[in-house]
Amino acid sequence: MDVLERIIERKRTEVTYQKKAVSQRELEQQPLFSRQPLSARKAILQPGSSGIISEFKRKSPSKGIINDQVSVAETTAGYVGAGAACLSVLTDEHFFGGTSNDLMQARQANPSTPIIRKDFIIDPYQIVEAKAIGADFILLIAACLTPQQVVDYSQLAHELGLEVLLEVHDEEELANHLTDTVDLVGVNNRNLKTFVTDIQTSVRLSSLIPESFVKISESGLQEAQSIVALRQAGYQGFLIGETFMKTSDPASALQQLIDEVHQLHPLPQKQYIV
Repeated sequence: MDVLERIIERKRTEVTYQKKAVSQRELEQQPLFSRQPLSARKAILQPGSSGIISEFKRKSPSKGIINDQVSVAETTAGYVGAGAACLSVLTDEHFFGGTSNDLMQARQANPSTPIIRKDFIIDPYQIVEAKAIGADFILLIAACLTPQQVVDYSQLAHELGLEVLLEVHDEEELANHLTDTVDLVGVNNRNLKTFVTDIQTSVRLSSLIPESFVKISESGLQEAQSIVALRQAGYQGFLIGETFMKTSDPASALQQLIDEVHQLHPLPQKQYIV
């Protein structure tokens, strides 16, 4: 059983338990459920946007503990101050050290910035839960879902006012799972079975993603040169976590990356290039 299979197996158990602990009706009565979600598409595409989705992640199955010494509120607020277009908050506890409370804290600290619930969604309940804890968009991972589930889950998300980032890893997943009911398409440079990263995965798949979708490159993004190359390959957004979180000051690491990319490929005044 590979890492992804182990994560999904445990996730099924967790969701079953959570459904019994908190009903969907109770989720719909939570204060954050009635808020109007923000648009990640607009935040990434607006003039001057860095395009960076900065992630708060304490640990991962491949790296173990990355950083468990910083607070989610302080770190995410720092990201926004440094120029993040959106935020990503892990809510998987067992494998990534995150919780729903982390996202709620990030929401409170950053009321005007779109936040994605980064988790392994395998049940509609989790989408309702995402809105109840303050998320603006959700992640649907092709490797975890059937094409029909992607359609059904993305339609539900839209009914709730949430946007959808569809994550793919190769040509087959893209061809089979892409649907007009998603808003952003992310290419994960990390193989979820081996956890090896290769940004050429994004370069290879870029031309296969229609221009109607916001293109996001995910994982393994560490150097300014890589960001510039991916921007030139057609990507508008970049989901980055470990590169920032492995430092003692994630927000400063983000600011440094933005500055380095700008030096390599400056845009007109008052615009970032990433």
